[in-house]
Amino acid sequence: MNKNLMELQSILRDSNILISFSGWFSQGIIEELGDAIKKHMQAEKSTKSNIGKVFGIFIEQTQNIRNYTVKKENSCNYESIANSGIVTIGKIGTEYFICSGNLVEEEDVLKLKEKLELLKNLNNDGLKKLYKDEIRKEPQEGSVSAGIGLIDIARKSSKPIEYSLKPIDDKFYFFQLSVVV
Repeated sequence: MNKNLMELQSILRDSNILISFSGWFSQGIIEELGDAIKKHMQAEKSTKSNIGKVFGIFIEQTQNIRNYTVKKENSCNYESIANSGIVTIGKIGTEYFICSGNLVEEEDVLKLKEKLELLKNLNNDGLKKLYKDEIRKEPQEGSVSAGIGLIDIARKSSKPIEYSLKPIDDKFYFFQLSVVV
């Protein structure tokens, strides 16, 4: 068992990952990891702007995972979805990367892909306009958010967001979102 942890630690280090969490995203875990991120970046003497962007993106990504889990509480796939979340934060040179992933049900893939493709293809002005338009809309019935989290992530990113939706089986896809600051 210890050997496996050492191998995992080596893989994380070789991948330039500073912080990683996999599992159930409770509000408490999100808050604790957020504090750890801020403290780590402050110790590295990162700019307040970068700390704010990385922290904000981390919060949005983990809240999206948590909100999706809450949305699926009555699904027969709930346990699989709830335990599928992962987030990593790393640094290469002066750039931070924040990657998250989780299982999504096949029925939710098309809508998610359409939104991500839209965001990926908008410039800063387009993202700003979309953000303002969305903030003015009434939340959809049964929604656990205002629907602006992904837009906010794209606005804070210094490069276009990257994502993948890989089929796992006939029920699930694994959704991965990567952002650079």
